[in-house]
Amino acid sequence: MLVEKNLPLQACNTLGIVARAHALVRLRSESDVQALLTVPQWRGHPMMILGGGSNIVLTGDVRALVLKVEIPGRRVLQDSPRAWIVEAGAGENWHDFVAWTLQQGLPGLENLALIPGTVGAAPVQNIGAYGVELQDRFLELDAVDLETGQSFTLDAARCGFGYRDSVFKHASRPLGLAGRALITRVRLALPKRWRPELGYADLERRALVHGDAEPTAQQVFDWVCEIRRAKLPDPRILGNAGSFFKNPTVTPEQCADIIARDPRLVHYRLADGTVKLAAAWMIEACGWKGKMVGQAGVFERQALVLVNHGGATGGEVMTLARAIQTSVYERFGILLEPEPVVV
Repeated sequence: MLVEKNLPLQACNTLGIVARAHALVRLRSESDVQALLTVPQWRGHPMMILGGGSNIVLTGDVRALVLKVEIPGRRVLQDSPRAWIVEAGAGENWHDFVAWTLQQGLPGLENLALIPGTVGAAPVQNIGAYGVELQDRFLELDAVDLETGQSFTLDAARCGFGYRDSVFKHASRPLGLAGRALITRVRLALPKRWRPELGYADLERRALVHGDAEPTAQQVFDWVCEIRRAKLPDPRILGNAGSFFKNPTVTPEQCADIIARDPRLVHYRLADGTVKLAAAWMIEACGWKGKMVGQAGVFERQALVLVNHGGATGGEVMTLARAIQTSVYERFGILLEPEPVVV
């Protein structure tokens, strides 16, 4: 197992921030993880798990040992009466995995197309888009405890999924697993009684234009890719970490109070009675679209995305993010919560 020293991380984070890892090891199997934990040099040493780097802001060089998860593999495990059970290694590219399931004739993940990152990162963030979240298709995952070296399996209930949330984002004991659990494999259940999820306006418009109220999974996949490419920058061309802030949820009373002051507020009522507010609309309403701090900026076509115009530092990104938070809080009384992990 090769530990690389003083390794540049610019290509390992989609924001394209320049930083270096003092030490990085590439993990391609569960046995690699367990073998690493037996090396005396690394026992008790701080470690940082890194997948596709699409949900991280580096604010300096990383002194922790970087665990670069590159575990491969895709397979159909089971054809049950209700669902197809599929499994992927944590290092697989998420979008490529979604495309692969459709190539196998297995619908269910098409709304989650083009979300950047790896399969192993998907449960951490409980990724979601266009009316579908990972938890809607999740069965279980395998992981290794970085403190004990023990392997374990978690089902959906024990993952504690919430809106862009899971036990893997919290460090508090006994349930929090942030920085402690390294996910190795993920299994999903893709329902055989499939129907297209078209609840979002962008998809409804596509269905109307194409005159197809019952599109195939491949058509939905293609539409989602078209929509995302029109709205979001390609990180290979313009560094970004996708949506930078969560869409906040509030009570109906809080929403009504804001609407009394800003009647155009974009909002969505949820099944549990709460209301989701469009963070992008609030950021744009505060005048941030296209604005910059140093080389960090707000994307001109989607205010929820912060971008690196070339040479931006993590400090510039976070200064911009905090300024946006202040503006939104002063106008709407809402504190936006960032999605990426700040290191």
